[in-house]
Amino acid sequence: MNASIEPLPGAAGPDETADVMKVWLRFVRLNRRLYAAITAELRDIALSVPQFDVLSTLSECEGLSQQELADRLYVTKGNVSGLVDRLVRGGFAERRPLPGDRRSHALYLTDSGRDVVARGLAIQRAYVNRTLGRLPAADIAALDRIQRAWRAALDGDAAP
Repeated sequence: MNASIEPLPGAAGPDETADVMKVWLRFVRLNRRLYAAITAELRDIALSVPQFDVLSTLSECEGLSQQELADRLYVTKGNVSGLVDRLVRGGFAERRPLPGDRRSHALYLTDSGRDVVARGLAIQRAYVNRTLGRLPAADIAALDRIQRAWRAALDGDAAP
């Protein structure tokens, strides 16, 4: 059920140009608010957002090495190593030897890990439905298009 949301006072109309820096800053602040909100939501299952990111990524593709997982999460292998250590100690994930590679391990969820991922996804789905899900479908489609275009611009940026 999408409720119509009125434009904010002072928001750029369809024929106006928005200040790119103001849009950027609003996006950064929105990202921080979303991160804080989902952090609070995930407390119910005693996981941090980075821990949940690891588990949910493994739920999509088990058997990744730590380097492959780090690449998917856009973090360093060192960051992933500490997260995986905690998740293994917590009984949510396990390392299995990779045949022919004595230095690397494949990462898999345990039954407890699959259960906590399902609970975490339900928490996220409920939060998204309460917030983003309130926007009109056309706005969600426009946001999706804009995010894809922005990501393509990032992928094409050769600056260091």
